[in-house]
Amino acid sequence: MTFLNEVINGKKPIEEAIFEAIVKARTTCEENGNNSANCAVAWDIVEKLQIEKAHQKQAKHRKTSLEDYCEIYPDALECLIYDI
Repeated sequence: MTFLNEVINGKKPIEEAIFEAIVKARTTCEENGNNSANCAVAWDIVEKLQIEKAHQKQAKHRKTSLEDYCEIYPDALECLIYDI
């Protein structure tokens, strides 16, 4: 599970980790057989990395026009937030 940990800790881009995991899974399956437990685990890691990539993509927040405006003009009346 080191691939996922490296991605979560920001040490490696997720695309690179997925590519390395796929290479490792193919090698593992060739060495141990396609029906081996090690092969299944290797492809499970690939799947988890791909799921993590999908989650990261969904987590990116798209800014609205108002958010863009308020970033440029934070003191504008429309951008002020009051605690009551």
